[in-house]
Amino acid sequence: MDDRLDEGSLGRAVRLTLAGWAVGLIVTGLVVWSPHVLFGYRSPSLHLVVDSVDACVALLVAYLLAGRFVRRRKLQDLLLAQSLVLLAVAGTGLSWVTGSLSEDSDGILDVWLPLTLRLIGAVLVAVAALVSPAREAPFRSGVWAVAVPAAILVVTSAALWAGRFQLSVAFDQSVNAAMQPTLLAVHPMFLAAQSAAALCFFVASIGFTLRAADRADPLLRWLGPACALAAFARVNYALFPSLYSDWFYTGDLLRTGFYVLLLLGASREIRQYWDAYSRVAVLEDRRRLARELHDGAIQELALLRMEGSSLPPDLPARARILAACDRALDEARAAVHALGRDVDEPLSLVLQRTARELSQRYQVRLEVEADDSIETSTEQQHALLRITREAVANAVRHGRAGHLCARLSRDGGRRRLVIQDDGTGFDVAGAAGADAGYGLISMRDWARTLPGSLEVTSRPGEGSVVMVTW
Repeated sequence: MDDRLDEGSLGRAVRLTLAGWAVGLIVTGLVVWSPHVLFGYRSPSLHLVVDSVDACVALLVAYLLAGRFVRRRKLQDLLLAQSLVLLAVAGTGLSWVTGSLSEDSDGILDVWLPLTLRLIGAVLVAVAALVSPAREAPFRSGVWAVAVPAAILVVTSAALWAGRFQLSVAFDQSVNAAMQPTLLAVHPMFLAAQSAAALCFFVASIGFTLRAADRADPLLRWLGPACALAAFARVNYALFPSLYSDWFYTGDLLRTGFYVLLLLGASREIRQYWDAYSRVAVLEDRRRLARELHDGAIQELALLRMEGSSLPPDLPARARILAACDRALDEARAAVHALGRDVDEPLSLVLQRTARELSQRYQVRLEVEADDSIETSTEQQHALLRITREAVANAVRHGRAGHLCARLSRDGGRRRLVIQDDGTGFDVAGAAGADAGYGLISMRDWARTLPGSLEVTSRPGEGSVVMVTW
């Protein structure tokens, strides 16, 4: 299955990312420059609920990405899973835990540790956006999705704990962060960390959108606008550090938007997975039926034909029995072919394989000239292959043809399949109407289902041409 996006899908991915940037710009602009917009809600319980929900979403998507990594072994999936685990850990009460352990709740260790983990997570997101989706990791175990973030957590916690007495206050919590920007009240390193995280998410937003031009990946498509919201959330946290206070502000709102879009992309990913799983199950069932038909009915029909061949040549029913067996075998083989082939194969490839099969069966030379750009539905492919099989069978059995050619081409806005042979030919007018044989009737019926038309031209001694136009 081709996983490249068409221009329409690429346009939708770009529009989604632009919408994310627009929302972030509008929200940030309103709270910074408009004196009439004051958005702030003091509620520690709401903060805890939102942080918990965001962390659960991050862990869910990280689990999904870890599963993708185990199946595909792509480095991009692993980096994204590790970054989301870090972001989830940083948002699950880590500030409260560090404050309790260090008896420090005045914006030092309880701010610097989550801030550092979030910055590392943002860096991993940016690296994942820049790395090639085709690049494989040197290992496949899903444990690495948790082991690396755990190691980062331990090392970062130990380093900050060792230097906790040298750490400065991240920002002055006496300033009302819900009413005015606090650029002058925060430590320069706090501002630098938030700015660096915002830059990483901006880069990731652009990178994932560009990647969406190459891969039909629903999760990548939604990561572009999601990272845009995350970037503007960091900008708002630099201005209003509500993440480390009891206030719920625009940064928290934009950050939650990031996780909502992540969840939306994950739901699309899950739906795509189950759709693919269903297609695989159907394909396996079709192949099982094809094997049973091949090993059962076709073998019995072949035995009947062999027994019919042993009948006396002067017996009137002998020719009818052999013809009926041949038609039944052709029908059964066509059914096996339709059940066993991949539904996503292009018509040109299926036509080439069918030609090789017919050439071997009838011991004739069958050439194929096909336009690879012609696309058809599964039903149309089945109808065209039935017409091809019937045309070849008639040419060999009745016209004693030795060389045939099948041409698949375009004729203006229509498509055309032509089967030409060098057989003895026949009188088309005499074979038409009520006296038409089963083969001509079935080919015309299949042509109508395309919908299309069938035209047969032939002269005795000059071969025949079967042309299907739809």
